[in-house]
Amino acid sequence: MNLTDKITITDHPLIQHKLTIMRKSTTGSKEFRALVSEIAMLMCYEATRDLPLTEVEIETPIQKTRKNVLAGKKLAFVPILRAGLGMVDGVLTLVPSARVGHIGLYRDPETLNPVEYYCKLPADIGEREVIVLDPMIATGGSAIDAITQIKKRGPKSIKFMGIIGAPEGLKALSEAHPDVEIYVAAMDERLNSHGYIVPGLGDAGDRIFGTK
Repeated sequence: MNLTDKITITDHPLIQHKLTIMRKSTTGSKEFRALVSEIAMLMCYEATRDLPLTEVEIETPIQKTRKNVLAGKKLAFVPILRAGLGMVDGVLTLVPSARVGHIGLYRDPETLNPVEYYCKLPADIGEREVIVLDPMIATGGSAIDAITQIKKRGPKSIKFMGIIGAPEGLKALSEAHPDVEIYVAAMDERLNSHGYIVPGLGDAGDRIFGTK
């Protein structure tokens, strides 16, 4: 399978520049958090490119006219706790009217499998386009499980937006949910024996919240 046919790599120069700074081990938590938010905002522009529009009548200082606005504004962002929280402010900057749900997962250090401990989604999730947020796709287990849980609530559509993905995780996610569009800023080389992305940037949650 050609992974590049399954995902969109948002390789805009500004995103790549900010991502390189994020990767540096000397980048502190404050700057790291800001960079995650900024990259999420820039990536959200691409991920929302196909949002439906409708015409409304407005009046400019010159005359009345009909122009486009978002149709219904039914969008929900669902960060995977806890690292996904770092992306929320950035995406809400672009779409402040969106609802936000939360899914709590952690990776079992022995099996590397995701364990769910929390799920709270908007009550009208069935009327919404959903974008799942998580900076890293390593094994893909967390993303697969989160999307499986959301699908049970019957949203209109689901996309996944990350920052860095490993080929193994991207392949697993694409195979488990072939209907879900995937957006990342970079596809790295591989996973190491501990399930970390190489070269990666370390544990995104620890670096966002300063708990490393």
